[in-house]
Amino acid sequence: MKIMADKCRVNVFDTIVAFFRAVLFVLVVLIQVPILCIIPRGRFSVKYMRFFMWTLCVASGVRVRRHGKLTRKRPLVCICNHISVFELMSMPVGYGCSFVGKIDIASYPLVGWIAKKFGVVFVDRRPSHARDALAVVSKQMHTASYPVVIFPEGTTTNGAYVKEFKSSLFNIAEEIPDLTIQPMVITYRTRRNKCVNDCVLANDYAYFDNVKQDMGPKCEVERSAFGQIFHIAQLGGMTVHITALEPVSVSGMDRKEIAKMLHEIVSNKYMEIKDKEIKK
Repeated sequence: MKIMADKCRVNVFDTIVAFFRAVLFVLVVLIQVPILCIIPRGRFSVKYMRFFMWTLCVASGVRVRRHGKLTRKRPLVCICNHISVFELMSMPVGYGCSFVGKIDIASYPLVGWIAKKFGVVFVDRRPSHARDALAVVSKQMHTASYPVVIFPEGTTTNGAYVKEFKSSLFNIAEEIPDLTIQPMVITYRTRRNKCVNDCVLANDYAYFDNVKQDMGPKCEVERSAFGQIFHIAQLGGMTVHITALEPVSVSGMDRKEIAKMLHEIVSNKYMEIKDKEIKK
């Protein structure tokens, strides 16, 4: 039986431990940068990403639990809900995935360079660049031997629900006839695997902008990405559960129909998991 965790409290000792975890987090990145310099971008660098992200999970106290398997078919796009920055660490650890990311990330110091090494597919989401962006994604997906994750919500959420999926990136299903799409669901628990309610999730585990939320609780403190990592370290870590669902057929469907269908699948499964946790 899983026990629902109460609102988290942080003391001075937790903060001191979190400080050392934060230092370890930064050191882990810096130590591995020289290794990344000599690894050629491609299949091997994506495989190394799994180890790289595992070290970051260990440093920040994040445990990853996976449920279900990915299909062996390629090219493969995984569609998942998005609660926090920890998906970027846990998805590669759990399933060896890379990502589709905003083109802006490519210009970030160090982060953009690392993302390129790890096979991230960058997309310019501006409507005026939609055709060129689609061509880039299609070309890279044809040659990718690893699964690529898309977060169709377009932003992180408070975890109380799954936002409607943006349909623009599902144009790739029309451009790549042999593309396989597999939905996935992310859920969060405490480090000791206790369930959390929406209020605790929003205030302590999720990472989001209050203004962008359509429903559910707001967070009392909006943190930066690194601030959220530090806060999770103060809590002693967390457990991320990734559930891989069955691949779906999108043959004959347009992008809006695909987005709607996948949103229903991911949202229904996410709420089903949450309801089960609450009733336990």
